[in-house]
Amino acid sequence: MDDFARSLAKVLISEGGFTNNPNDPGGATNKGITQRVYNEYRTAKGLPTQSVKLISDGEVSDIYRSRYWDMASCGKLRSGVSYVLFDGTVNSGVSQAVKWLQRALKQLGLYQGAIDGLCGQGTILAAGGVNDDDGLIRIIMERRLAFLKALKTWKYFGKGWSARCAAVLKTGQVWASGSVGPDPAFAFVEGGQAKAFISDAKAAPVLAIADGTTGSGFASGAVTGYIASAKDQLSQFAGSSTFIDHALMWMTVGSIALVGAGAAYRWYAKRVQNRRADVLDLPTIAQAAGAQTLDAVAA
Repeated sequence: MDDFARSLAKVLISEGGFTNNPNDPGGATNKGITQRVYNEYRTAKGLPTQSVKLISDGEVSDIYRSRYWDMASCGKLRSGVSYVLFDGTVNSGVSQAVKWLQRALKQLGLYQGAIDGLCGQGTILAAGGVNDDDGLIRIIMERRLAFLKALKTWKYFGKGWSARCAAVLKTGQVWASGSVGPDPAFAFVEGGQAKAFISDAKAAPVLAIADGTTGSGFASGAVTGYIASAKDQLSQFAGSSTFIDHALMWMTVGSIALVGAGAAYRWYAKRVQNRRADVLDLPTIAQAAGAQTLDAVAA
């Protein structure tokens, strides 16, 4: 059995049969093929569209080979790595899966190209230079799992995705040229077949919340503005009553605490944003700012 055939056999176990879970962004799906992909395939063949429930085994194999295996150049990679990449393309799309491979190769110091989601000659050559495919597969799957945890749909499918990733990791390492073995048991786990797309990523923390209480925002933020206004109005009565004196003191403490809380939140939010950017293969805050600066200069 060649790499594609045995990899497809494993993928089909992970994907199961027909499903149409309202929380799954893939919608109506059979054997891992969504209705949208099936419609595109049938249309390109000059055939009328039909329910994905009616998809034949031949069509399943043809779609998986042309739209996933070949598009990701899996056939140009060694055993184990090819399967791990292939399974990722089916679950999250070709571009996203290739980015996990490229990031893993870059982490190993073997790839210096762009993280563009295209498995070109540079990526293939870098993968060929790996002397421990077990280690490469581990990094790929670590990145994949981190990506999945950053999705809003994790709360619905996290258990299934975790089980699928664990099985793919073990199988990929067994098939690879490393030392892990023997071939593990492999079974379908409900939820693992749900599509995992970057469009379902959790929203990033909003820095504007902190900007209202720190820096120039402190002077113009609504809450701190109200506190400053109240203090100005009460200050003329300072010393006239214990209540007013205490109110002024707590307003001052509150203003300081608000600034501190804003700074702490901004630090936390920036960390979360950068972590999110890393697992989703997006520009970090610094990279985005740098790009904006360059755009401004160019303009």
